[in-house]
Amino acid sequence: MITEKKYFGEYARAIGNKIPGLIKSFDFSERVATFDYLTQASAVYSSNIEGNPLDLNSFMNHRLNGKAKAGKEVKEIEDLIAAYHFAQENPPCEANLLHAHATLSKTLLIKSNRGKYRVEPVGVFGNRGLVYLAVEPELVPQEMKNFLAGIENLLAEPLAPAEIFYHASLIHLRFAHIHPFRDGNGRAARLLEKWFVAAKLGKQFWQIPSEKFYWNHRPDYYRNLNLGPNFYTLNYDACMEFLIMLPNCLKQVFEAQDDANVVLPQNKQE
Repeated sequence: MITEKKYFGEYARAIGNKIPGLIKSFDFSERVATFDYLTQASAVYSSNIEGNPLDLNSFMNHRLNGKAKAGKEVKEIEDLIAAYHFAQENPPCEANLLHAHATLSKTLLIKSNRGKYRVEPVGVFGNRGLVYLAVEPELVPQEMKNFLAGIENLLAEPLAPAEIFYHASLIHLRFAHIHPFRDGNGRAARLLEKWFVAAKLGKQFWQIPSEKFYWNHRPDYYRNLNLGPNFYTLNYDACMEFLIMLPNCLKQVFEAQDDANVVLPQNKQE
């Protein structure tokens, strides 16, 4: 599914022809923010999406105070940072994905469930109850086998810049719908999306602040992820609003870079 180009024509019309130029112009130099700082920010915002209450300012100030004891919220973010660091140095494949999940889920799951596909039913719940029921656990290994084979094919295939972003978003979306782990699926989906982009375009693209963009637009993010009440009724014909979120993030980055008065804050509350 993630290799299909069924929606690419509509996607290309929706995002326009600016993506190649935006990619060429993409730059987060040391004068704006360090690579490590942006990695830490990615982990904070991704954790915030999942309910971690620690904002970026509080987390960075905790790090400045090296003697402060790390609570669960801090440890959860630090584990995700470690998973990002691992992914930044290794190619996306099943073994590395499972290793990254085992790392990011240390505070989320018991040891026997980390880095392993779930063996129980999993649903996504909202204020009014069950929002989405994922595929049955016994079908997860085959779904992931097909999913990871698709990523492998895409990594080997020459892709135009817009195609890279298109498939990265489909990877994010499909992974979230398979929901292969007992917990940590959202964090892993956002990590995998950037992992694919960076594998195709270069390590500097780990610096795209997609997690912050999704956090700032979280009502849209949650709504756009929801394509049906269960795995078998998903309507991917309605996926366009989700697919265009990542290129819209890139456009926002470009606008910030193009504005001489905009500098990313390093220790300012968002």
